Amino acid sequence: MPLGSFTESFGAAVSCLSTSHLTDEVIRRSKRMILDTLGVGLLGTSTPVFNTVLQCSQQALENSKVWGRPGLSLPPQYAAFVNGVAVHSMDFDDTWHPATHPSGAVLPAVLALAETLPVKPSGLELLLAFSVGIEVQGRLLRFSKEAHNIPKRFHPPAVVGVMGSAAATAKLLGLPAAQSIAALAIACSSAGAPMANAATQTKPLHMGNAARGGLEATQLALLGLEGNAQILDLESGFGAFYPDYVPHPLAEVTPTSRYRWVLEDQNIAQKRFPAHLGMHWVADAAIEARAKFLDKCPNADLSQIKKITLRVPTSRYVDCPLPVSEHQARHSFQFNCCTALLDGEVTVESFSKSQMIRSALKEMLLKVQLENPQDNHSSFEKMYCEIAVETTQGEMFTARCNTFYGHWRKPLSHVDLVRKFRANASTVLSAEVVEGIIYTVDHLDTNQDCSMLWSYMHFNKHMMDRNERRSSALA
Repeated sequence: MPLGSFTESFGAAVSCLSTSHLTDEVIRRSKRMILDTLGVGLLGTSTPVFNTVLQCSQQALENSKVWGRPGLSLPPQYAAFVNGVAVHSMDFDDTWHPATHPSGAVLPAVLALAETLPVKPSGLELLLAFSVGIEVQGRLLRFSKEAHNIPKRFHPPAVVGVMGSAAATAKLLGLPAAQSIAALAIACSSAGAPMANAATQTKPLHMGNAARGGLEATQLALLGLEGNAQILDLESGFGAFYPDYVPHPLAEVTPTSRYRWVLEDQNIAQKRFPAHLGMHWVADAAIEARAKFLDKCPNADLSQIKKITLRVPTSRYVDCPLPVSEHQARHSFQFNCCTALLDGEVTVESFSKSQMIRSALKEMLLKVQLENPQDNHSSFEKMYCEIAVETTQGEMFTARCNTFYGHWRKPLSHVDLVRKFRANASTVLSAEVVEGIIYTVDHLDTNQDCSMLWSYMHFNKHMMDRNERRSSALA
């Protein structure tokens, strides 16, 4: 029977998609996304913003584990919130096209909910729920041409991420189509966060709120709460976030049909260092220009640089000439350019206070000028970065990056992705636990019990378990 609305087609798809619809490519890419997200989330548990929201969320009963905090649990929606904040706290999580960070709103919600279920899901069921959450985000973003560009008004995870979280958790609970629609409708009323809070400590809250809001929406739908059953059809519904919103129904899903996932056609960008995606074009171009400069003048002093011209797209919130916080630095074309020129790389440590206050860096920042060529579009699919470095001797060194390593057109190798995970996760976990997570994620599609995954994420090599502390105190 033909479906009556776009919203109904989404509800039917969320309800009817099964593990038999998962393809090898979706499973492979989903496992890469899960591993990467767990790693950046563990690294993020060391950030001030994570600790602040954790403290706020501890004022409730306990259920689901907090990543990197042995002995500490929270109600699942709050665990999803703080773990979602951890994932985005350094802007180190994955990016998709059209622009959003897809995994951070979905994985924390799915893992927090899975832990509370009386019958724990299999790894394949976990992959299905995760993939459904990613799919819903990808489909919704394709209903707007504006969404294909670097965002100007709303931060995408706060718009589509909360919908993905609702869809994923509805799938994990096995909700029927009507309740899946209700979950999406309820989640839509938690959607939206302004781009004005980019480059601040508030931006990671967008991800945590999306994870929490979607899970709460599903819990409310399960209890019978209803919303507008046409939420994805209406200009005053999800269409409120995009002025050019034109929805399309999803293909009908049957037990024997083949479903074509967005993730099969559109790969993910996974970052080499923790900063806004646009910074990666800048860093690669600057590193190439630096190499040309030092190749011709091996003993040259970088203070001999007179002027640096960056040709990048127009994007106000990443044009930050003199950043004063780590969050501003992660959203500064100028800072990432100068760091790459000085150090030959950009790393996690590049955003530390000791690196940011270097006199050489401050002096170089004053030499950077931005140009915005008309053919350099504000889109992660189309943008490029050109750099021209002029020395006091009048020499010019140029470079251009069209596609950085880690972009969906040039994805990280599996070896480099695992290397990134080990580097991030080992800041919190022992080597044995790190390898345990790698093994568990790699075997998710064949694992009947994935509870070890959230158990591993609970450890912290720098902290004793609460019970161990109590035992030590009583001894």
